[in-house]
Amino acid sequence: METKVKILDEENIDENVIKQAGEIIKNGGLVAFPTETVYGLGANALDENAVKKIFKAKGRPQDNPLIVHISDIDEIKTLVKCIPDAAKKFMDKFWPGPMTIILPKTDLIPDVTSASLKSVGIRMPSNKIARALIKTSKVPIAAPSANISGRPSPTDVERCIEDLNGKVDYILGGDMCEFGVESTVIDCTVTPSCILRPGRITLEMIKSIEPDAYIDPAIMKKPDENLKPKAPGMKYRHYAPKAKVKIVRGDLKKTIAKINEMVQNYIDEDKKVGIMATDETKEYYKNGVIISLGSRKNMVQISKNLFETLRSFDDKNVDIIISEAFCEEGIGVAVMNRLQKSAGFDITTV
Repeated sequence: METKVKILDEENIDENVIKQAGEIIKNGGLVAFPTETVYGLGANALDENAVKKIFKAKGRPQDNPLIVHISDIDEIKTLVKCIPDAAKKFMDKFWPGPMTIILPKTDLIPDVTSASLKSVGIRMPSNKIARALIKTSKVPIAAPSANISGRPSPTDVERCIEDLNGKVDYILGGDMCEFGVESTVIDCTVTPSCILRPGRITLEMIKSIEPDAYIDPAIMKKPDENLKPKAPGMKYRHYAPKAKVKIVRGDLKKTIAKINEMVQNYIDEDKKVGIMATDETKEYYKNGVIISLGSRKNMVQISKNLFETLRSFDDKNVDIIISEAFCEEGIGVAVMNRLQKSAGFDITTV
């Protein structure tokens, strides 16, 4: 398959390019496109055969449900059976934006899209290219992240090309994604609402609307292999680079000392080691390939850089990546969720 690539300016979108990409979606093809979270790989959510192509292109397990993207609130009416009051409030506050809301689905959504669940996750992205593509396609777009399944999600178009060139019809490029971690997924089929995947819309923000909302405690633990996931990212190893990832958690001074000790041990074993540091700590590491994610005072910056940094270590052919841990507050919960999954929950506490 020949993949067409076009780079767009979000503030001055080429309508002809969007029209071409929209026709591909309508005709059952695959289009990768930017969102404010990560790049997505889209197909007509209502076309069973088109959706199956997503799973094939990504190598994605069939029981991992897809998120359905819309461009306007009115488009949700035929996709879900009901919208609880809490969901309405979330839509008013956080849409368009990085929140996916799980609701009871209608029969219009094929089982392949929802992984045979009776519910479906719906999201209205804020990225203008994404919204233009959905609007022009005139169909809701099912879209997981635009990468090979299990790898770190792409936040830059070059990573989409790296993973999907020759496997999809069209790749639309834009700026680097604003947030760098996938949308918050909140289940509104239960009361109180439950966060199934943390993201930029934090628990604290959600509690301002629904005080009893909570995070499913299972998402920060090693997943159960028998789990039937209600949201993407709940069951399988995700966000993993080729190198093995390890996390060191605890007092920062002790963390630095432990990482330096681990690095030296791996170097003695003739291993190439990468260190995921921060602006505040990078000068304390003397060996290995050191990349700062940004300042610990700016967790949004760290979230934005996380996946690209993991992929950068693959570019540098490291054998082991050792990362500092982060405070599990606000978007730090999402950062640690992704980091722990990338490491297969290989965590050393000091």
